[in-house]
Parts: sequence; C-alpha cells; structure tokens
Amino acid sequence: MTQRVRKAIIPAGGLGTRFLPATKAQPKEMLPLIDKPAIQYIVEEAVRSGIDSIVIVSGRHKRAIEDHFDKSAELEDELEERGNAEMLAVVREISQLADIYYVRQKEPLGLGHAVLCARRFIGDEPFAVLLGDDILMSEPPCLKQMIEVYEERQSSVIAVMEVPWDQTHKYGIVDIGGSLEVVATVKDLVEKPAPGEAPSNSAVVGRYVLEPAIFELLERAVPGKAGEIQLTDSLRQLNERNALTALRFEGRRYDVGDKLGFVQATIDLALEREDLGEDIKRYLLEKLPLLR
Repeated sequence: MTQRVRKAIIPAGGLGTRFLPATKAQPKEMLPLIDKPAIQYIVEEAVRSGIDSIVIVSGRHKRAIEDHFDKSAELEDELEERGNAEMLAVVREISQLADIYYVRQKEPLGLGHAVLCARRFIGDEPFAVLLGDDILMSEPPCLKQMIEVYEERQSSVIAVMEVPWDQTHKYGIVDIGGSLEVVATVKDLVEKPAPGEAPSNSAVVGRYVLEPAIFELLERAVPGKAGEIQLTDSLRQLNERNALTALRFEGRRYDVGDKLGFVQATIDLALEREDLGEDIKRYLLEKLPLLR
C-alpha cells in the first residue's frame, strides 16, 4: 500500500549572509514580502499540497520563526478589543496552518545535514523538502503536483525548470538524456557544474519528494567543501537504486535568497494585490521615463 506524503521538512538554519546587515539579528526567512514573511509562503504551499505536519530545521537566533507560527494571545486580545476582526482572523489563521515542529541544526553543515537533522521526525515515511529561498507560484501548487507523481511512479521526485545556459553553474543540474518533458526519468545530477560542463539546463528549484532511504545515504555521506554534506551527492546514490523522477515546474519562481529576486517578488506580489496594485502600477509608470 502506498504511503501518503504527509510530512515536510523546511530547512531554515542558514546564516543569511547575502542579506547582511538585515539578517544580523533577524532570520532571513522572516524578511517580509510586503507584509508576509517569506517562510509563510513556503508553509502555505505545503499545506495547500496536503501536508499536515511540518518540521522547520532552524539554527541559533531563529526564535522569531517559532514565535510567528505560535499563538499570540496578547495580540489577539488587543485586536479583538479594538474590533479589528479582519486582522484578528489573519493572525489566528497563521497559528492554525499546520502542526509545526522545530529541530535545531547546531551548525550550518549543508542542506543534506539539515535534512538528516529531521530524521526522527520523519521516521520511515516518504516526505517533502521545501527550500525557503524558492517561492514558487502555480496552480495547483508545485508540491501537490510532485506528490501526485510520486504516488503514481513510486520514486523520489525533484522539481526542475530550464534556466539560461550561462546560469547553470549556480544550480544543481539534472541530466535527463534528452529534452525536458513534463515528467522525465533522471540519469544523473550535478551540483553547480563548471561553466560549459552542464549536461543540460534543467535546474533543481528547491522542491523534493523523497523516499526515507535517503537518510541512510546521508548518514554515510562524506562531507565536501567547507565540511558540508550535500543533498545532491546522496540523491545521486539514491538514483542508482531507484531512478529519480524530474517534474518540470511551470509557473513563476522567485529566488528570494537573492536581492534582485527578492525585489522582483515584492513588486510582482504588490501588483497583484487589490489594496496596492493600482497604486504600485501608477508609481512604476511615473518612474518609467527616468529609466530610459
């Protein structure tokens, strides 16, 4: 009988050095895209995909993440006293999104190590991994599509999308031995190949549905550069046992761990909001002549 994918891991133990000094005392995952922290978009995608239990792998100085998803009795009482029913509903909904647990990654030793930290929480079940730097916008959600593919093919699934060839050295790249179909069997994976050496331009975009066998491989993994355990290395080994499946993501992706991607996401999300869209559009049109 196929086990349902009901648990997810969100690694959030990084230091956020690309956003210093803003992240000196604030988790980068809590940087707001307008008025919602980036990590909340990730949690909401997981919930809309059928996930009901989430473990956030955090690090030191990340307490703000726990506080955000916790119940805030004082704030709720204040909003209720003021009669602000709309904002009260928003605040209450955050604490009711899912069952969220936390585990500490004591040192930032790579994505593979972060996933391994959640082993006891996952147990012997298939599970999802959602990286907080990748905000994916699609309907249905990318992760929901991946779970459906996992249940059909009974193999681990990674989300990929085509990127410019001159950008392949920034990503994990999959070799699918041909053109990128909507669903394809993975031949191999390469982590950040040197310029000109990528087997394809199909890049992994921060969503995985994995078999629990990955934990055994991560446990035996040999640390690479900077002493980090790379998830890609263990995925290659897993691929030799049971070929991975690549799902082509079709939608919008924002790398909010990058300053430009963060600004792009903020602008696009603002344009889509009923309370901001027209004002933002008018402002951008006013600025346009200055850019020519």
